[in-house]
Amino acid sequence: MEYPSSAGAVASESTPLLEHPPPKLRRPLKVFSVTLASVIFLISLVTLIINQAQDPSLPTRSPSTPKATSFPEPEPRGVAEGVSAKSNPSFFSDKVSYNWTNAMFYWQRTSYHFQPQKNWMNDPDGPLFYMGWYHLFYQYNPDSAIWGNITWGHAVSRDLIHWLYLPFAMVPDQWYDINGVWTGSATLLPDGQIMMLYTGDTNASVQVQNLAYPTNLSDPLLIDWVKYPGNPVIVPPPGIETDEFRDPTTGWLGLDGVWRITIGSRYNVTLGISLVYRTTNFTTFELLDEPLHAVLGTGMWECVDFYPVSVNGSKGLDTSVVGSGIKHVLKASLDDTKLDHYALGTYDPIEDKWTPDDPEMDVGLGLQVDYGRYYASKTFYDQNKERRILWGWINETDSEQDDLEKGWASVQTIPRTVLFDNKTGTNVIQWPVDEIETLRLNSSDFDDILIPPGSVVPIDIGSATQLDIFAEFETQVISESNVEDYSCNGGAANRSSLGPFGILVIADQTLSELTPVFFRPVNSTDGTFLNYFCADETRSSLAPDVMNQVYGTTVPVLNDEKLHMRVLVDHSIVESFGQGGRRVITSRIYPTQAIYGAAKLFLFNNATNVNVTAKLKIWELNSAFIRPYPFHHI
Repeated sequence: MEYPSSAGAVASESTPLLEHPPPKLRRPLKVFSVTLASVIFLISLVTLIINQAQDPSLPTRSPSTPKATSFPEPEPRGVAEGVSAKSNPSFFSDKVSYNWTNAMFYWQRTSYHFQPQKNWMNDPDGPLFYMGWYHLFYQYNPDSAIWGNITWGHAVSRDLIHWLYLPFAMVPDQWYDINGVWTGSATLLPDGQIMMLYTGDTNASVQVQNLAYPTNLSDPLLIDWVKYPGNPVIVPPPGIETDEFRDPTTGWLGLDGVWRITIGSRYNVTLGISLVYRTTNFTTFELLDEPLHAVLGTGMWECVDFYPVSVNGSKGLDTSVVGSGIKHVLKASLDDTKLDHYALGTYDPIEDKWTPDDPEMDVGLGLQVDYGRYYASKTFYDQNKERRILWGWINETDSEQDDLEKGWASVQTIPRTVLFDNKTGTNVIQWPVDEIETLRLNSSDFDDILIPPGSVVPIDIGSATQLDIFAEFETQVISESNVEDYSCNGGAANRSSLGPFGILVIADQTLSELTPVFFRPVNSTDGTFLNYFCADETRSSLAPDVMNQVYGTTVPVLNDEKLHMRVLVDHSIVESFGQGGRRVITSRIYPTQAIYGAAKLFLFNNATNVNVTAKLKIWELNSAFIRPYPFHHI
């Protein structure tokens, strides 16, 4: 990637990367093998759900399978009510709460990421493009900054960046959703109708699927919604726990002219499954004999997503597209680990079965959508610009008490386009939507910055809280490198022959707080050469009562490629894209010193045996306009 010549100067002095205590290690994800036993297990599942008819009476909770959770007592908010953890009440019970100020809380609010004016937000719901407007619905608590009383918030945008808040789309006011209008998806029919399927939590705490639709299709803002009087349209089938059955997907049209949707669940604690239903009218549904897919050892599947990608194309595809030159992405949010996993595979539209390209990289076993603080993602097809757009929820890692004090919690990621990576053939590419570039203000270019081993180099751009950074790195080995067994887990302070090196964002002048985003090349002990892409939050905050982790994974780097990254900095949110978006890491940070004008940017090289040369192109980003819709001006 070529950049223009330098337009700014780099300070000549460099200082060593400060030592610090060993960082907290991220708990590794357990990897499960799919064996003959899992096949037998799946067959038994199919036997249980075959020929099921819908029963108008709601089933009761199955007593045979205890609820799995990886959290200590007390349970995080939401778990006891049958959904994933929504808060962190017990993580820091042994820590003294930091003395946060209003100025610190105010700085944490983002400037160009979508978030409500106040209170709690979680999963994105039913995104769509309609009559010139992008619509985002989202899980929202109108009464508090912690999860509960879940209502559908609604906002619209012309460009996916500037947003206008609208009145609530749906509130929990019927017996079939009185305990929450939970996550759902929109399907646009060929005749222009919009079908919104969503999970409702009933007065008996049973998860059912409901239908809603706009009352006035001539209204581009889609302000008024009505719930189908015959709700619920789907109830949990026998063999499925009544509180493990949620989050219907966008529908896709089969070759037989019948619509399909899929819903996430689990069977017998560990088998994550994606059930398939057919419908001609979105009011009556037939459960298929076999699930779309199932993976042993992955637990409850939430927020399942299923969509096609073109193998050789540069555009997104409508959800119903099938045929040659197409792969299908199957994604699930794993309730047990709170991670979003996906896999590439082949969809058989006749049998309604999906098969992964690589069984060892199946859903829940391999690739993550995002390796940082990220969950409950959802895509939609943008027919306006022929692209597939991905949304994701960035949840908090501070305490509920802190959220109550600041009056809000959670942010949505910058919308990302999704394409198949035809260079590697093994992953998708995620990239911020082009519209983010409309926020760019002044830019700075830095060429051929030498970063010797063990050094930190300041980048003089002034305040560094709202940035779009492109960074490219070349290395020169200055002594023989060792065979090593390193990964991201040791963080940026853990030195090895060839790394780590990268940038320090949201850092103060003394480096008491900093968030490194870095590469770590490794000559591994098994004879392979790997490149890791990582983000280290362990020194991002001096506050003791926030959860700081090291995130990351290996990233494919082709022979003719240099190591490069793009990093979006927006106050307390850092979204990092490695090698053109093959791997993405979202960081949620809570600095106490590196805020306002004290937030700085640095380059660093903590390798022992290489010189690193860097090129940078950096834009300061403007704030987006995110405010209530101006009805009074109409």
